[in-house]
Amino acid sequence: MSFSREEAVARLREIVETVETDSMPVPVREVWVYGDAVLGLDPVERLDVYLTKDLLFKDAPEREAEFEERLGVRGVGKTVAADWAGANPEFVRANTNGHVAPEKCLAAQLLEDDEPIHLEVCNTGFENNVTQRLKGARARDDYTQLLDPRAACLWIDGRTSEEAFRKLADGEFVFPTLSDALEMLGMEPSEAERAAERLRSYRDGREGVTVRGDVV
Repeated sequence: MSFSREEAVARLREIVETVETDSMPVPVREVWVYGDAVLGLDPVERLDVYLTKDLLFKDAPEREAEFEERLGVRGVGKTVAADWAGANPEFVRANTNGHVAPEKCLAAQLLEDDEPIHLEVCNTGFENNVTQRLKGARARDDYTQLLDPRAACLWIDGRTSEEAFRKLADGEFVFPTLSDALEMLGMEPSEAERAAERLRSYRDGREGVTVRGDVV
């Protein structure tokens, strides 16, 4: 399964509109698209979306026991909003330890399981996280942890960038190759080439919805 460019742009607009109009498990501040979709490709084999969220503290911690009994997960009212969970129990998701996971809740609300979409969720902005992930990937020699730095901000603090959507639809964004983009972040050419190939290989092996949550 893949998206035509037109379908990808329409799907991104649906995600932005949902974030803007619906109650969310945690406050979302920014929506970005990165990778293949901003390169003007058609079809788009995989859609990469990045959400910047706020950390939720002390929403309604006194209700945690209530939701643990109702839904079998811990942390509702602390990590995700209790009112949201009460209204959307079908979207509540937990990690392997049984604690509610904001990134999985967001994915459940925004995406269908069989869509070729990867969702990144973090409490810091895209550009800052690109740098943080680069440092981590190089320190661990694990280039699958990189974020493709080629991106466009679609929505920030309630404002949609119609210009970004227009450029996506028309294929007007101009970005370097992935290896060249990594060189611009400080990698040597040989390392950038290896990193780009490893990241491409890792992405090509994924299917359906995937999600990752970070706290920086």
